[in-house]
Amino acid sequence: MKSEKEKMLAEELYLASDEELVADVKRSRRLTRLFNSTTEEQLSYRQDLLKELFAKTGEKIYIEPPFYCDYGSNIEIGENFYANFDCVILDVAAVEIGRNVMFGPKVNLFTAGHPVDPAVRISGLEFGRKITIGDNVWIGGNTSVNPGVKIGANTVIGSGSVVTKDIPENVIAAGNPCRVLRQITAKDTEFWEKQQKSYWADATKKD
Repeated sequence: MKSEKEKMLAEELYLASDEELVADVKRSRRLTRLFNSTTEEQLSYRQDLLKELFAKTGEKIYIEPPFYCDYGSNIEIGENFYANFDCVILDVAAVEIGRNVMFGPKVNLFTAGHPVDPAVRISGLEFGRKITIGDNVWIGGNTSVNPGVKIGANTVIGSGSVVTKDIPENVIAAGNPCRVLRQITAKDTEFWEKQQKSYWADATKKD
């Protein structure tokens, strides 16, 4: 017979009031409390806390406090991750975040779901669906990503979006519900490489 934790991780209905899951939540609350109470002089300690909290991380990750999650142990984060203030990740199912991903302030990832039927919902049963975010994704502030969503590599999600369905790679998408606005093309690469070159040329002159 499966435990409630095993049911949760298998994306089946489960009861979050289970003793094992309550203990896991207390662990998360302790680590996030410690993280959120750190100062800007304690960057190394912050890194240590995040590495203890999450299932897997790259060597270089940075999250601005405050940060909140359900368990932390179901979150995997790639190298060179940045999240701005007030990030929330409800990780009752797995959350996989690729390399070089950036979150604006108040980005929310919600794997948690509840039954539509009210009688089943108030019984306490719930479920989760995995969220996957590819490499080099930028998610603008005040965006919510719903259960089961996949966001493809190199994609930009505009601020204020509610992402209810999968978004492919190499696009700009925004809105509620979030939808693809256009492809990211060679013209974008040409424009931004030109801007980058100009920046470094100016920086060299100042030196």
